[in-house]
Amino acid sequence: MTIDFQVFGVPIPKGSMKAFMRPGMRFPIVTHDNLKSRPWADGVRLQAQQRAPRGGPWDGAISLHISFYLPRPKSLPKKVLHPVKKPDLDKLVRNIKDSLKGVMYLDDSQVTHVSATKYYANQETPPCVTISLRRIL
Repeated sequence: MTIDFQVFGVPIPKGSMKAFMRPGMRFPIVTHDNLKSRPWADGVRLQAQQRAPRGGPWDGAISLHISFYLPRPKSLPKKVLHPVKKPDLDKLVRNIKDSLKGVMYLDDSQVTHVSATKYYANQETPPCVTISLRRIL
């Protein structure tokens, strides 16, 4: 079984984890350094909920294919075809995987295969992410 969907908007990477201790506290406070990642993740989760598998999140192995379409900077020469600058592909993927947890699958550790690509958006494809999940039986 395969589930495909698209989320429009500029893909946002998951921020790096930061931890700090406040005076007098016994445990560290852990936070992300990218505050924009939460609203993007919520949008992905909302779209995923509309296409969630009947019977609840899948268990077992999952194959995940993700295509990110990022805005092309206006100053970028036309000969540059591939987005080799930030955001990092692994941080983009991490935000998607975390967003789908509990909706499409029980835990992101179930994802046994990931295929991800960054492209520049164009007139046919605005900034967005396309997601394809396949349950491996």
